[in-house]
Amino acid sequence: MKIVIITETFLPSTDGVVTRLTEAIKFLRSKKHDVVVIAPDLGVTEYEGALVEGVGTVTMPFYRSKKFSLPTRRIKVLLEKHQPDLVHVANPALVGVAGIYYAHKKGLPLLASYHTHIPKYLDYYKFYKPLKPLFWWHFRKLHNTADLNLCTSAAIKEELDEHGFERMHVLRRGVDVEKRHPDYYSQSMRKRLLQGDCSKKLLIFVGRLAIEKEIHKIRPLLDERNDLALAIIGDGPARKELEKVFEGTNTLFTGFLHGEELSRAFASADAFVFPSITETLGLVILEAMASGIPVIAAKSGPTLEQIEEGKTGFLFENENVTSMSKAVGKLDDQESVAIMKKNVRMEAEKHSWTNASSELFDFYLATIQARYPVYQTVQDPSSR
Repeated sequence: MKIVIITETFLPSTDGVVTRLTEAIKFLRSKKHDVVVIAPDLGVTEYEGALVEGVGTVTMPFYRSKKFSLPTRRIKVLLEKHQPDLVHVANPALVGVAGIYYAHKKGLPLLASYHTHIPKYLDYYKFYKPLKPLFWWHFRKLHNTADLNLCTSAAIKEELDEHGFERMHVLRRGVDVEKRHPDYYSQSMRKRLLQGDCSKKLLIFVGRLAIEKEIHKIRPLLDERNDLALAIIGDGPARKELEKVFEGTNTLFTGFLHGEELSRAFASADAFVFPSITETLGLVILEAMASGIPVIAAKSGPTLEQIEEGKTGFLFENENVTSMSKAVGKLDDQESVAIMKKNVRMEAEKHSWTNASSELFDFYLATIQARYPVYQTVQDPSSR
């Protein structure tokens, strides 16, 4: 099968969408499928044998730290050049709009996946909030053009169904349980993240530093409890603002960490804190679990799907400092936490990227066969 993936974000950027796509590409290439990625041109031309076709970029006023690609006729040229069996548009918003338009116009089997809850994000950007109904209309129209749609949690599927999105299915989550592992625990990394004060409990946040991630909600917790330290790992447009918010607290901003350094950071913390209720899933939750640390998260549809209270983590009411403090206080029960560390690892081991990517390929087949019922791939029966 020849697959063209059109995405708003790709390497060297790091986020949940990129992680999911790179894992899918590795799986597809291992099964000898041809993959072409069309993405903002950030200098990457190849990944795991997949060709990366770059599209010109611009800087947007609402997110100056990231490069975006606008809809362009170049997408039509690239689709004609590569003649794919299927087009997968991940997170159609800008360049993905052209992907949807030209794939549909050319009659190509088309799958679209919904990863970023942009209409929900608008609640955090006052200037854009009045446009929320227009954004819902925009994304509904894009996705309803596709033959098949995917999202990342049952809670998000329910919301999208309510807004009139059609042919929506849930794609399972995954994690690399070798890359994220308790064995990466490092006393030196822990000391670094604690800024030398090893008497404190270490909470970490890993992700993009943007207002919709709601990281600022952690500040009152640090004011209430002086036995905590926080390491914020990542970067983004809200970093300077967040540095001001957390000024005077036991908080370290590390910037991006990668590879084994990030694995050591995960495994060396006491807990992972996830304050956002805007996520469609939050793959970092599963990364934290694979690293053997409990997750403390704000209650939302996607977090309720992933975290079992008292077994794999603790949930708190959104914007409720007392509830958050109570959840963190449960880390004091060392015996229960020791059991939880085993539970989270066992839970993570159920979610391999191989299974998630194999399911994605099954959705690819279903998309093609909806158009061409007699379509078959020439492959060994064990290749899926």
